[in-house]
Amino acid sequence: MDRPGIELVKLDFPEGCNIILGQSHFIKTVEDLYEAVSGTVPGARFGLAFAEASGPRLVRSDGTDLELRSIAEKNILKLQCGHVFMIVLHGVFPIQILNQVKNVPEVCRIFCATANPVQVIVARSDQGGGIMGVIDGEPPFAVEIEEDIENRIELLKRIGYKR
Repeated sequence: MDRPGIELVKLDFPEGCNIILGQSHFIKTVEDLYEAVSGTVPGARFGLAFAEASGPRLVRSDGTDLELRSIAEKNILKLQCGHVFMIVLHGVFPIQILNQVKNVPEVCRIFCATANPVQVIVARSDQGGGIMGVIDGEPPFAVEIEEDIENRIELLKRIGYKR
């Protein structure tokens, strides 16, 4: 195991994809997350991976898209943290499935749901690694003005979240 300390781990996923990164506690996570996504958005393109924290300590995975599944697997292996999962979505927004994911009995927490660049803050010990938090995107530059408010509302209308 690496030396104890704090590490930043950059997640890698394609532009145009969204991810959900979370913590869970049971091998059945893979099946239940698959059902949560596919049952909420039929035909969704996604891949997911989950890291076991005991027993054979494997990365378990599933999904409807082999490339997205592989991306989730690689990121979970890169994190080297037990009981975490990652869902990689294409053509699906996290807001469409986030409540269903949170309602999966094994899910303990969600660290982020985003299309932004993500760095994961990982604590390392002799036992392994654990996610302390995430850096999601970049810092703001200013407070929105009237034109920005209008643009935000127009975007929400365009993607179907406001009339």
